[in-house]
Amino acid sequence: MRQLEGRVAIVTGGGAGIGREIALALAGAGATIAACDVVAAAAGETAAAVAAAGGTARGYAVDVSDFAAVQELAGRVATDLGGIHVLVNNAGITRDALLLRMGEAEWDAVLAVNLKGAFNFTKAVARPMMKERWGRIVNIASVVGQMGNAGQANYSAAKAGMIGLTKSTARELAPRNITANAIAPGFIETAMTAKLDVPTREAYSKSIPLGRFGTPGDVAAACLFLCSDAAAYITGQVIRVDGGMLM
Repeated sequence: MRQLEGRVAIVTGGGAGIGREIALALAGAGATIAACDVVAAAAGETAAAVAAAGGTARGYAVDVSDFAAVQELAGRVATDLGGIHVLVNNAGITRDALLLRMGEAEWDAVLAVNLKGAFNFTKAVARPMMKERWGRIVNIASVVGQMGNAGQANYSAAKAGMIGLTKSTARELAPRNITANAIAPGFIETAMTAKLDVPTREAYSKSIPLGRFGTPGDVAAACLFLCSDAAAYITGQVIRVDGGMLM
């Protein structure tokens, strides 16, 4: 069932991992994809992967933390692809360090990409969605935004901020039939989590009742649901995709 036929979806951080899987899932449901990534080649690779799977996509290079660049890109996407109906704020980085060792640059970098980037894109797409009187915004947060995590004060703060942004956005845009929700993944197998050492991975594994790490596909499935008409009466919510890690 192609429940997103005729919709245009922006996916930030769409060059790899969870972002690419979300792009493929939305395209499979009929959406035209604007795959956005700071690395132009990665965005292009996702667009090619979507096309290979029978979908339609275009890759765009953008620094999500650059307000003016995001505003300009949103205008290009609307012109190139015929509107903007879905936004998935997935772009994110880590700069892990214990609080006492964390530098200002490490704090600022993570907040700029993970939180300011989500604000920049949400602001950029809000008006086009309001004109359409239909929209879906999904912010990819994290369970650490709800529970905290040692060595990730910056990342946890940014993801908690995304949850607050989600709820405020949901309240403001609901009158125009635009929903805003967050997904809070737990331990998902990506290039980012692959960098963790074996003891850390084992510790996480023991904390997951379902007994396995998640996949990008698990997150993409939840995202597709939230973008569909099946979730038309769901807004301002945080959906945890974590195998029961946080209850």
